[in-house]
Amino acid sequence: MPYGVRASSVAARAVLALLQGVGAHGIGQGPHAMIDNLFRRRPRLYDTALPLGLFACSFPGSLVTLPGSDPAVAWWPGVLLTGLACVALLWRRNRPRATTAVAMTCATAVSASGYILTVLLLGPLMTALYYLALRTDRRTATTFAVASIVCLISAALMAGPGDEPLVLKLLGPAAWLLLPVALGTTTRLRGACLEAVQTRAEHAERTREEETRHRVTAERMRIARDLHDVVAHHLLLANIQAGTVSRMLPARPGEAAKIAVELAGTTSSALRELKATVGLLRHDTDRTSDADRTPERTPGLARLPELAASFRPAGLTVAVTTEGTVRPLSAGTDLTAYRIVQEALTNITKHAAVDTAEVRLVYRADDLLVSVVNDGPAYADSPSPGGGYGLIGMRERARSAGGRIRTGRLVQGGFEVVVELPYRPGGHTEEAAV
Repeated sequence: MPYGVRASSVAARAVLALLQGVGAHGIGQGPHAMIDNLFRRRPRLYDTALPLGLFACSFPGSLVTLPGSDPAVAWWPGVLLTGLACVALLWRRNRPRATTAVAMTCATAVSASGYILTVLLLGPLMTALYYLALRTDRRTATTFAVASIVCLISAALMAGPGDEPLVLKLLGPAAWLLLPVALGTTTRLRGACLEAVQTRAEHAERTREEETRHRVTAERMRIARDLHDVVAHHLLLANIQAGTVSRMLPARPGEAAKIAVELAGTTSSALRELKATVGLLRHDTDRTSDADRTPERTPGLARLPELAASFRPAGLTVAVTTEGTVRPLSAGTDLTAYRIVQEALTNITKHAAVDTAEVRLVYRADDLLVSVVNDGPAYADSPSPGGGYGLIGMRERARSAGGRIRTGRLVQGGFEVVVELPYRPGGHTEEAAV
């Protein structure tokens, strides 16, 4: 029973639709969404259904002839060889090279038997090449495709139907076998691209979370430093003044009243600085309701004489000297220098048996050098240098401003704190202990 061009074209469209389903399943897109989803949920069903469909196509494929010609070869050898190739497709995912080799051998035998090579008979080899390109690299897929084309064309030229056009023998197998290789390579590259994009997105998400945790930790440390500097300094002075008032009140009530007034000023100053610190932390959330209030001025080196005077009631005389041409500082550097001097003087009051201290400001070419020195011995119960939160806070402040700090006891007695702060924050930071 001869088959004409119409039967061949109908069969070709059927196999093309089947191969389109193979490509759609690999890419994740296709016109039959329900069937595709079923195959995705049950991959073994798809692995079995595809070879069965290709085997069914081999029956009409083995009967295809040229118009006006009768079949020159029996139908069953072609079906048998195609069925063997379809069985090999069951291992196309795990062993794509071996599957392709078996399918290529069977297709070459079909071509050598005198059948006309259509997509109905080449379907198993095309599917094997698709999965080979999907599972391996481009070079391997191209090598197998070229080898298959050479074998099929050679067999068709030697044993194919004599009345078959030469163009059909040469171009037909080449076009049909290169198509699945290109489709499989495109699918593999697209999957690799999507995987890379997903990997970058996951890495960006992890980096974003780590950066958020780092910022939260840094903010907590900054809050702790600010509260420590404000509370520790003023509470120390208030404690000393309150003790002085209690001792002097019975014998010298006039001087005790004077110190009590200073104590009120100390607590008032503490409340102002605490209010300013909390206001900075709230990021002006109450700006609408507090628009008529005067904002507290951020402390800086301009208030250094006021800071030095606040230690006189505690029995500490602070001498402030300035060397070099005074240069403007950034707000962060100015606040850092002030807080370090404040903490150093507070530590002297708490831990050193001395009534004088020296603060030096040296404006150099590239940075500001601040030193706080006292020449007295430490109290017997004073902790070792470097173990308190005050020194830790000073180091963190210097590091955040891009500066370097050096702290430690002097050989001749006493303690010094030396910090170098750049006029523009940033750069490498170092720490040292004398």
